[in-house]
Amino acid sequence: MTIDWSHTAVYNTIMSVATGIALLLILQFGKKLQKGEIGYLDSWVVGFAIPGIILTLTGAHMTLTWPLSKIGFPFDDIIFGEPVLAFGILLLAAAYLLHRRNSFYLREEKLDVKNEKLISERLSQDLPGLLKPISYFGAAMGLALIAIGIAGVTFQLFAAPKEEPISGLLADYPMVEASFISLLYAITGIGATLFPFILKKSPPLGLVKTVKILWLIAGIIFVLFGVMNYFTHIGLIVHTMN
Repeated sequence: MTIDWSHTAVYNTIMSVATGIALLLILQFGKKLQKGEIGYLDSWVVGFAIPGIILTLTGAHMTLTWPLSKIGFPFDDIIFGEPVLAFGILLLAAAYLLHRRNSFYLREEKLDVKNEKLISERLSQDLPGLLKPISYFGAAMGLALIAIGIAGVTFQLFAAPKEEPISGLLADYPMVEASFISLLYAITGIGATLFPFILKKSPPLGLVKTVKILWLIAGIIFVLFGVMNYFTHIGLIVHTMN
């Protein structure tokens, strides 16, 4: 098989890494906030904005131009592009809200930027109300991820071509990678769907723990899978160049 790579683009490598890092950042932010060790809020704004910008740009390009359709995988433009675009915009929205809230604390309430515990307490009170409106869109996209997971198993998607190193070894067993990626999407989506229900001053601990576990697993796998794909996708390109 040969592919004219000059007419398409495959960058779900950085998409996967940025998605995983963002999920792990959310968990770390919640942990630091709970302990009163939030540190400088501006650093968290930048931390969320970096993957947010990457995911918004790559997701928007994939959603609007369908580059993967040029190599015979048009459904992947929906599967990868649209959820990534949505997640990127949500991250940028959260970064913006944190930046505005930080400015308010420093300017109007005259809090010392070094007073981590006091800022953490104020933010713990304000954050559920700040995030609640945007969490509904996140929950809807969570349901979309579950639907993608069901589609992945139903239509046996995600199987790598034989020319791709490592992943290509399973090319004759499409249900293996279909089940793996579909489950990854599903657990991420379940966490997103549950997220609005933990945005309370005293959320159910079992629910919070469930979201943490789901996103911890998903975050680690997305990062590792994306890192691996830097090798496998380069190999695929080398093996399929004209």
